[in-house]
Amino acid sequence: MSFAINVICEDRPGMLRDIAGVVACQGGNIVYTQQFVLERGQNADRASVYMEIDGEVEGVAEELLAMASIFEVTVHPPFEEIYGSRVIIIGGGAQVAQVAVGAVNEADRHNLRGERISIDTIPLVGEDALADAVSAVSRLHRAAILVLAGALMGGKVTEAVSRLQEEGIPVIALKMAGSVPRQADLIVTDPIQAGTFAVMHISKTAVFDISRVRGMEF
Repeated sequence: MSFAINVICEDRPGMLRDIAGVVACQGGNIVYTQQFVLERGQNADRASVYMEIDGEVEGVAEELLAMASIFEVTVHPPFEEIYGSRVIIIGGGAQVAQVAVGAVNEADRHNLRGERISIDTIPLVGEDALADAVSAVSRLHRAAILVLAGALMGGKVTEAVSRLQEEGIPVIALKMAGSVPRQADLIVTDPIQAGTFAVMHISKTAVFDISRVRGMEF
């Protein structure tokens, strides 16, 4: 079974180690974590530590709450059950917006039937900014597919796309100038259709599989 905990604790060196130690002693395996500072006060800085864990929930929260440096522990479903797999859309503002229209409309059909698919967008310009954003997709939790929406992409962006594909994340590109379309798994002329294809590929109920049309143009 999988579950998530959110821990409000002191912001001090070794805090993450102490929490992870409790989880390990209870037989849990941490599969995802994030943490950030909540507030700074005169007595102690406070941080939020979120963890997704494979294992049994019993015992973990109680043992953590027994620690003097922990103020609150809450148990939640993991993000996969709440927000599901993510479609990432990167590129020019107008094209990104149109891809998002297709993706959101298609995701709505699947989510109404019990799936969980979420759409993330960022409009960017410039080769370096785009390449950095593409490279970062592999580090995004639950990212399942990338759509590149723009008029011209190549160079460092193409190199980043190749590395992302090696990580197992497929890439759809709009029909555009530059070398990115030649590297992409699928080229789509209509941005709304590109968003639709992206959602269909990661859906558990759709029959579309990008591997069967890899390298084609629609």
